[in-house]
Amino acid sequence: MTEGNFVDYVKIHAESGNGGKGSAHLHREKYIVKGGPDGGDGGRGGHVIVRGNENLWTLVGFKFKKHFKAGHGEHGSKQRSTGADGKDVYLEVPLGTVVKDPDSGKSLFEITEHDEEKILVEGGMGGRGNWHFKSSTNQTPRYAQPGIKGQEIDVILELKVLADVGLVGFPNAGKSTLLSVITSAKPKIADYEFTTLKPNLGIVKYRDFQSFVMADIPGIIEGAAEGKGLGHYFLRHIERNATLLFLIPADSDDIAREYQILLDELRRYNPELIDKDRLVAISKSDMLDEELMGEMRTELEKDLQDVPFMFISSVAQQGIVELKDRLWAMLNN
Repeated sequence: MTEGNFVDYVKIHAESGNGGKGSAHLHREKYIVKGGPDGGDGGRGGHVIVRGNENLWTLVGFKFKKHFKAGHGEHGSKQRSTGADGKDVYLEVPLGTVVKDPDSGKSLFEITEHDEEKILVEGGMGGRGNWHFKSSTNQTPRYAQPGIKGQEIDVILELKVLADVGLVGFPNAGKSTLLSVITSAKPKIADYEFTTLKPNLGIVKYRDFQSFVMADIPGIIEGAAEGKGLGHYFLRHIERNATLLFLIPADSDDIAREYQILLDELRRYNPELIDKDRLVAISKSDMLDEELMGEMRTELEKDLQDVPFMFISSVAQQGIVELKDRLWAMLNN
């Protein structure tokens, strides 16, 4: 799913380099007319390597360049000189990038640490020079091995956003507004559904110069687990969040039912998401008076059972400090 410079899904083509030929050279000097074999080995073909970079946040570097080819190994030469290895090509990706087979959809590997390297396509081996084949019965072999050809592959790079807290809710629940208030992020905010078409990340500053990362995930609708609406394009980002903050507006017809629908979509997409810590925040609560809030609290304690909840208002700055405290405690429990 792409919008602007946020790219979290690309398909690329990668080719490794061919191995260099081994040399079939025979040693010759001024007074040595018939020297023995001294052909060197060919160099290894270049690898295509995926490397993690903590300074990158999207796959935008692959938006316009999607074909990558490593260098070929050089041929061996006389005096057993080995050819130079082909130049490796490095693909710098953000942490949380999963590399998948485009046909089967199977995950090949994932990058989660800075400077972590995985070889995507191995370069071809260099051929051995003729001096390897010298024997008592074959004193002057006049042949050497050719280099092994490189490989090529098509893969999908898929980014799963790494964040401590993921905001979950229906479209227009106030997630972007909360993110703009609680962090210094400037997400697009408007009064219509699907304003957010890409995850927005923000750093929440806490006490004593501590902080954590919050991600505003595009809104969920019923059927999202089957790909309806924005479907899988955003649900995968929730997989990497340590804590899930469910945001439901106070003017919702049925807060408990909305929560159950959201929870069910996550369960159907990936049952492991249900094991994450959860907190329900009732947004836009500045429109409630104390009496109505008390009645809602009594109902929610019964309907939500053991799930913690609280009332907040991003616009009126109500409950924001308490929300930070609650999230920090959950992340460090």
